[in-house]
Amino acid sequence: MKEQDLNYSKGTISISLVHEALLSAKHQGLNTQNILVKSGIPVELMQSNKARVSVSQYAQLWTELADVMNDEFFGMDSHPMRRGSFKLLSKSVIHAETLEIALRQILQFLNLVLDDFMSQLFVQENYAYIVIYEQKQTKRMFSYATYLMLIHGLMCWLSGQRILLKQIQLKCNAPLDDQDYKVRFCKDIQYNSNENYIQFDANYLNIPIKQDTQSWYRFIQRTPQNLLVRFKNPNAISSQIRKHLMNVPPSEWLELNEIAQRLNMSDATIQRRLKSEGISYQQLKNDIRRDTAIEFLTKTDKSLQDISDELNFHDPSAFHRAFKKWTGVSPGTYRQHKE
Repeated sequence: MKEQDLNYSKGTISISLVHEALLSAKHQGLNTQNILVKSGIPVELMQSNKARVSVSQYAQLWTELADVMNDEFFGMDSHPMRRGSFKLLSKSVIHAETLEIALRQILQFLNLVLDDFMSQLFVQENYAYIVIYEQKQTKRMFSYATYLMLIHGLMCWLSGQRILLKQIQLKCNAPLDDQDYKVRFCKDIQYNSNENYIQFDANYLNIPIKQDTQSWYRFIQRTPQNLLVRFKNPNAISSQIRKHLMNVPPSEWLELNEIAQRLNMSDATIQRRLKSEGISYQQLKNDIRRDTAIEFLTKTDKSLQDISDELNFHDPSAFHRAFKKWTGVSPGTYRQHKE
């Protein structure tokens, strides 16, 4: 089994974020079931809170919603962010000299386009802050996350590296599950705060812009996928272990104490660091096998026997039981709807 055959490194996305993305469309009376079908997302998945979708399915959902609503902010602002807005924004900032100049232009653009959000960049000693002011009521977490994803995704792409966020503070209530948000942004997200801001090292602002028209064209062709998955935190111990696991087939996965030796750590240290990131070694392995299975089921014609073998299960029935435990639905639910 070769890594390039898997295409599982992108991970998957919680079904709760599918519900969140559809909420405004549902309130507008749009046919969300039809939108799901066009996105290649089985409607049955919506019944299981453990289900997940592939990044390509979620990206297609974003595209379908933006097309149907003619709004790249999915009806979450009083003023629609018309189709093509992000394309125009991303192209306009590639000529900025530094990330600070580009970021100020990004915020200025969004301040003009959206009515309910207004943001400013502040620099205080060693830290930079993007402070978000609501012009109306406090929004739900998904609205802030979408807004920040547009900004942070552009920042990372323009600078050619991950911009590590130190902290996010938001006025909204905590969602039922914010693990996907923590993976995408940072571990320290605080809710029910007095103000909305993201904090990061001010030195990032001095980075020269690394992109040009040619690289912009490649970037926009891969949007929104690249906003969803790119520039994950490489410093997390879980990311380092995940990268190691993805380089070999599951049948050759090492025990945690062997990985600890390779990383020059003690067993206790590696377990403590994983615990601080809210994950265990077993969960990491399960997540990779789950995400890989979803990719196989939605993108290939591999049989359940083949998938079971590649993921190192004893037999297809064991894979079937594990998959249902992980996602709440059977493998066939994904396979029936594969285009």
